[in-house]
Amino acid sequence: MRFGYPVLLIFVAIVPVAGFVWSLMKARREKALTRLTLNVPQVPFAGVQTTCILLGLFLVLFAASRPQWGKTMEKRIARSRNVVVAIDVSRSMLAGDVFPSRLKRAKADVADLIDALEDDRCSLVAFRKTAKALFPLTNDRAHLHNALESMDENSAPRGETDLGSAIRESLRVIEKMHVDPESGEPVKDWRDDHSAVIIISDGGDLKGEALQNAEYAKAHGVPVFTVGIGDPKKGAPDANLAIVGGTWNMRADRRIVEHDAVLMFSNVRGLRLADLTVERGREFAIQVSDAEDVVCERIDFRTCFADGVHVNGPAKYVAVRKISGKVGDDMVA
Repeated sequence: MRFGYPVLLIFVAIVPVAGFVWSLMKARREKALTRLTLNVPQVPFAGVQTTCILLGLFLVLFAASRPQWGKTMEKRIARSRNVVVAIDVSRSMLAGDVFPSRLKRAKADVADLIDALEDDRCSLVAFRKTAKALFPLTNDRAHLHNALESMDENSAPRGETDLGSAIRESLRVIEKMHVDPESGEPVKDWRDDHSAVIIISDGGDLKGEALQNAEYAKAHGVPVFTVGIGDPKKGAPDANLAIVGGTWNMRADRRIVEHDAVLMFSNVRGLRLADLTVERGREFAIQVSDAEDVVCERIDFRTCFADGVHVNGPAKYVAVRKISGKVGDDMVA
């Protein structure tokens, strides 16, 4: 037998001595009382009470010394997980339909996740038009919280939300963990069954590459979890919009431009664009996504460097007619 706190055994040994001293003092007290009176009062079960008190004290001290016996060998192999969290930092994440804002709510939830990971490694990725890894995989909680706190809408390049880029960058972070120890080169056919990617966003896949990259992640054994943030009751689609006439072009001040399309519409039900002149589009001249009942007619494109009318799904009942001009890619895509 061994003891966790053997020093307490000293106090255990003192208990019988204390009992003897107690009994001796009691006998002397009773002897002194007999000199004063003929009848000494007797307390019923006094000896039993004293014995119970001493026995209880003995057992408490003995238990506090933590007696141990027996020996068991157990071999455990701890395997850390890798979790890459990609957060959408587009300007729509600044909406206040979720208090205090979508981005701040997402950051607060991720902060709780970081604290709950224990010994697992975590990495942070910010994405908009393209994704950017803010911190490599690490289990340093303090640095992760600092990187998360500094994340804002300027943490990734401006542009339309690209979920595919977020998945690609997240997989690139995980891929760096799979390096040949001899050559130092990345392993080509790697497979990871203890890593995961979490995508947090309030928007759709405007580039349409998310599923393709998710399939690539699946082929390498990495699950991709998506978390939508926002209040659906406050995000009702716009309805019956119409823009007729006028010349529309890309603003020169890129600091306040969220997307590279001259005219961009998302989550609309009923849209008519007619008799427009669209010029100086850096990418798409007109981009429509998540839309129904759309009519684009009599539109002239000038000096547009990509598609004229670009439609992203989901979309239905879209009519495009009588468009003209010169674009750098497809007139309609």
